[in-house]
Amino acid sequence: MQSQAQQHHLAIDAQTLREALEAHQRYLAGRSGGRRFSMTYADLSNCSLEGVDLRDADLAGVKLEGAMLARANLSRAILFGADLREADLRGANMKRADLRGACLKGANLSGAELAGCDLREGRIALQDKLDGFRILRHEHRPGELNYAVLSGANLAGAQMAGTVAMASDFTDANLTGAVLAGARLTRAVLDGADLSGADLGGADLTGVSLKRAVLAGANLDQARLEDVDLSEVLRAPPPIVYVDDRSLEEVLADHEAYCDSDGARGAVMKLEQVDFRPLKSLRRRKLTALSAPRSIFFGMDLEGAQLQGADLTGCDFRGAILREADLRGARLMDAQLTRADLRGAKMGPLMIAPGRFVRTDLTRAGLKQADMRGAHAHKARLLEADMQGALMAGCDLSAAEMEV
Repeated sequence: MQSQAQQHHLAIDAQTLREALEAHQRYLAGRSGGRRFSMTYADLSNCSLEGVDLRDADLAGVKLEGAMLARANLSRAILFGADLREADLRGANMKRADLRGACLKGANLSGAELAGCDLREGRIALQDKLDGFRILRHEHRPGELNYAVLSGANLAGAQMAGTVAMASDFTDANLTGAVLAGARLTRAVLDGADLSGADLGGADLTGVSLKRAVLAGANLDQARLEDVDLSEVLRAPPPIVYVDDRSLEEVLADHEAYCDSDGARGAVMKLEQVDFRPLKSLRRRKLTALSAPRSIFFGMDLEGAQLQGADLTGCDFRGAILREADLRGARLMDAQLTRADLRGAKMGPLMIAPGRFVRTDLTRAGLKQADMRGAHAHKARLLEADMQGALMAGCDLSAAEMEV
């Protein structure tokens, strides 16, 4: 009677692990005595490896269940068939990692970098006492992400065809260009996820929540869409937008004329729920006092735009470039600014008369993973704002109104 195939993992003691990590650092630096980290089929369960640099390491078949790998650098690492169940991978860099056949059930990958990673089905060598190594196909985990947390993760261009990710959390994740053909995403949460250009052909999306998700250019051919929540989904922009039989560009030109002439010419633009994307760029445009609540500026270039005192309540600025934009006194309550570039933006108070000013209001704004380095937010209102993963180095938040 043939024995049942069993996967054997070699236990690694702390000293051996430390020496291997040190040798890998020398290997990466090109110093003598360097040796690539290679611990295939090792048992590293519950190990503390936070912030370690394991670029290009060979961890095929390794057992990392419950391991602490937050902020670790695993770019281009081989994690083929690895067991990463319940692992803490928050903020980890797994760019272009080979995760074929890996099990990430229940893992926390919030804010992780997974661009270009490979999560497709893999074949793995299982050791048998009588037969030695033989190739067997995974029975259940062709890249398994069931119950995993991937909120805010970057999965741009990831190869996830056939991936099993039931009840997983992809809130605000970047899945642009990802290949999810045939994936099983039953009951997954993809609220606010960017699926621009993603391939979801034949995927099982039964019971999936796609609220506020971006589906511009996404392929949903033959996908199962029973009980899917598609509220506020952002699809491809129209080729041109008209306002009362006038093009949006004409209306904006009128607004700029009003700004340039101190009100002698043109008219202030006061519209709601306008899709500005057909204009592609508003770079350095004069849009002072613009009133466009709940409008769409998704992914647009607004570098250096003048938006002082503008009403931008509930607007969608996800992924937009607002570098050095003048947002003093702007109303940005409930605005979506996930992954927006706000470097050097002016978000301080706007003086309207001697001793009188209007503060920039970002109450309840979504600023997840926004880049606010060097921004000026003196006295800004940031009550209930979500700033998880935002880059804040050099940001002036003096006298800003925030929860303690």
